[in-house]
Amino acid sequence: MSAILLDGKKLSDKIKSEIRNETEILRSKNKKLPALSTILVGNNPASETYVNMKIRACESVGIKSKLLRLSEKTGTGELIDEIGKLNEDDDIHGILLQHPCPPQIDERKAFDFIDWRKDVDGVTTVSFGKLSMGEKTFIPCTPAGIMLLLREYGINVSGKHAVVVGRSAILGKPVGMLLLNENATVTICHSKTEKLDTIIREADIVVGAVGKPEFIRAEWIKKGAVLLDAGYNKGNIGDIEISQAAAKSSFYTPVPGGVGPMTIAVLLRQTLDSLKENFTPDGL
Repeated sequence: MSAILLDGKKLSDKIKSEIRNETEILRSKNKKLPALSTILVGNNPASETYVNMKIRACESVGIKSKLLRLSEKTGTGELIDEIGKLNEDDDIHGILLQHPCPPQIDERKAFDFIDWRKDVDGVTTVSFGKLSMGEKTFIPCTPAGIMLLLREYGINVSGKHAVVVGRSAILGKPVGMLLLNENATVTICHSKTEKLDTIIREADIVVGAVGKPEFIRAEWIKKGAVLLDAGYNKGNIGDIEISQAAAKSSFYTPVPGGVGPMTIAVLLRQTLDSLKENFTPDGL
């Protein structure tokens, strides 16, 4: 049986179409529309690109978008003051602080000041704690997108050995928790892991989340493994040597067009869900 490509572009388009239909219904009934506020501190060119992409995505599905630009010299206190204003604004249902911030910013302190009900990017300690305990919460968008792809293609992770390569707070750790919550046996690897190749050779599911181009070699992949590449490196290269490994897999995500499109789709979905679940007590 040949490997099946997990088409994140196709699934993200489906999700965005569903969101667009819901916002059109809200508009037709003169109801409040979901709104996402993005905070951009400084002038990082890559961050500018990502923010513009998110703004266009919001506009394409009927979600209002507000961009708050802050100076490169902004301090943590000033940033927190601005987040506080957004927390209190009933017309804002999602808050996204674009990473990375300039070095003088205490990012964790800033992230954790976001009202968890508006944490549609799933970056607060509260959101991570709820996720770890299996409670309903907003989930970091890329891990959530990975799980949606698995569900869409009917891939059952229960009882499987999943190896996650990477341990960041917004990708490696939360995707490990999500897989664990679905009864996978999870190994999280990192830069200090010994005999990484041996561990990956035993994996039924491999998640590339380390941010190093083709770090996970094709010869490490066992036949029939599911490959989920969340890496995006210069030259449209992922963390897995997918050009060689795909043929050995049962399912795999391409780069680009796999996990990437799902990230923004989840952000949009969670912004709409925030409005529906937290800011419309009388229902939509």
